[in-house]
Amino acid sequence: MADKPSRGLVLYGDGLARFINPSHTHLHDLASRGICGFLSLSNSPPSVIAETEDDRIVREFAQLLDSCEASLGVNAGDATNLEGQQKCLMPTISERFMGMKAAIVTNNSKLKSFGGKLGFTVMQTDEMLKNKHPLSEPVVDVVTSESLKLLGFQEGKALETSQFDLVFLHIGAREKTKDQMDIIADDIEYINGLVGRIMQTVSPGSEIGSRLHLSLVMSYGAVSKDDDTSLSVLATKDENNSDLSLLFPRQSYTMKGGNPRNNVRHHYPMLITQWQYAVTRKDMAKTFSFEDFKENGGNLTIPADRFLHEVAFKLWKAPKYGA
Repeated sequence: MADKPSRGLVLYGDGLARFINPSHTHLHDLASRGICGFLSLSNSPPSVIAETEDDRIVREFAQLLDSCEASLGVNAGDATNLEGQQKCLMPTISERFMGMKAAIVTNNSKLKSFGGKLGFTVMQTDEMLKNKHPLSEPVVDVVTSESLKLLGFQEGKALETSQFDLVFLHIGAREKTKDQMDIIADDIEYINGLVGRIMQTVSPGSEIGSRLHLSLVMSYGAVSKDDDTSLSVLATKDENNSDLSLLFPRQSYTMKGGNPRNNVRHHYPMLITQWQYAVTRKDMAKTFSFEDFKENGGNLTIPADRFLHEVAFKLWKAPKYGA
C-alpha cells in the first residue's frame, strides 16, 4: 500500500482485445510488469429490438462503473420520459466515492451523455489536442502529457493537488468515417503507443511512478452466438476431473451478496493489467493475451462491476473489496 493516495489512469480499449498481436510490444511489456486477470461481464439483455453498438458501449462501460441501473434509462432513449429519468437517478461518482473527482475522455456521444449523468467531467480527445503543443508533436505524446496533467503530474513531479483523482481514456468507438478495419488498426496502434509513452514517462522509481495507478482494460466488443466460446474463464472438465469436482465452491465472480449472480457471461471477459511501481504485485504473465492471463495471471476473474471499487481503494476513496 502506498503512503499517499494514488491517482488513477484507466486506458479502456473498447472492442480491441481480439486484434492484439505480437507486434504490440508495449501492451505485452505492461502485462509482464503488472498483475493480470479478467473482468466478467453480463450477457446482453434479451430484447425484441437488437442492441445497437452504442447501447453495448454504454452497457459494458456501466458495468465497469457499477452503474447498470443508470444505463437502463440512457439505452432506452427515454430521457424525456419520467420513468426513464427515474432509472437514471443514482448518486454521482463523487457522492459514491468520498468526493472523488473523475473524468471520461471519449468521442462517443452516448457515452458522454451517460458519464455526465453520473457526475463525471466529460471531454473529447480533440480538447486535449487544442492545448499549446507543437504541431509536429506526436498525438500519443500530447495525450499522455495532457492526461497526466489532469492527474496533477507535470514535468516529472506530482503536484500537491490535481484536477482529477481518476481519468478514463475510452478508445475504440470512433465514428466510422473510413474503412472499419483501418480504424481498428489505428486504434490498437494508438493505445499501444500510449502505453509505451506512459511507461517511458513514469519510469520505476520516479515520483510519478510511485503515485500513478495504471489500468489497461481491453474488451472484445460485441459478442454473437457464432463467436467461439473457447475463450471461457470457466474451469474445463479436464482441469476439474477429480471425484471432488462437484464439491468445489462457486467462483467468487459468480456470486454477489452470498447469492448466485444471474446472467453471467463466462466467455469473452474483459482483459485487465494493472501496474503501480512498488505497489501492485507481479504475476507470471508475459504477454497481454487471454491464454497467458488464464494460465499465469494473478488476479483470476472478478466481476466487472467491482473494478471501480478496487481502483477507488487504491486512491483512498473506498474501503477494500475482498481479500
